[in-house]
Amino acid sequence: MLPADREQRIINFLQTNKQATVRTLATEFNVHAATIRRDLHKLEQFNQIKRTHGGVVLNNTEVWDELNFDDRETTFYDEKRRIGQKAADFVDDNDTLIIDSGSTTLHFAHALKSKHNLTIITNDIYIASLLKSSGHHIIVTGGSLHPDNYVLNGALTLTNLSSFNPLKLFLATPAIDAHKGVTHYNDTLAATKRQMVAQAKAVYVLADSSKFDKVSLYSVCNPQHITTLITDNTHSDINWDDYQAHVEQLIIIDTPTTT
Repeated sequence: MLPADREQRIINFLQTNKQATVRTLATEFNVHAATIRRDLHKLEQFNQIKRTHGGVVLNNTEVWDELNFDDRETTFYDEKRRIGQKAADFVDDNDTLIIDSGSTTLHFAHALKSKHNLTIITNDIYIASLLKSSGHHIIVTGGSLHPDNYVLNGALTLTNLSSFNPLKLFLATPAIDAHKGVTHYNDTLAATKRQMVAQAKAVYVLADSSKFDKVSLYSVCNPQHITTLITDNTHSDINWDDYQAHVEQLIIIDTPTTT
């Protein structure tokens, strides 16, 4: 097994088991403890794990992976639906948009059916199929289909995106931080998002509050590039003033509590 494969499996093991010792991991992967220590040292350098007295745990502020799309679509469903509906308030008839691939932007796409004469560019075949009978002009970027979701990416996607100059971008992300901005764990997907940001005049980031105070390896855009950041108030331990100080506009949707 290659070291990179083993490192990913260590992360998967920790996601399932929450913590582990060097001995446990050495037994699990049938390698010497010294090999596991080298793997852990590398993962620690990239802030993916942290050492504890009992062994190692995942670094909760670092994002290195996501659930597949079908699972993400049902997670924080009501929050994402409300965020998507609010984001649609920033769309005017005849607008030109890029809609990034994501479970929250899918709800946003649902909310566009009442708009008129939009030109919508998207790298998400699910969103494109949802809007195919909406009466809007739908442009799909092309590219390679990413496994486990509906996103198109790669060199063809970047080339095609560079030929558009839309008014507004509605961007999804697995991680956002008040100082680091929008980041992503996958270099290819991060490159696609960076190209979207570069092409659009205004950037709207749609992210439920579970994505906040998280940082991943690859930068997408800094907070100053964000025109409007739309989220929910489900997670109460976030310093919203910190985000308000770094983005042009912050909108927090009230989510009813259940009793």
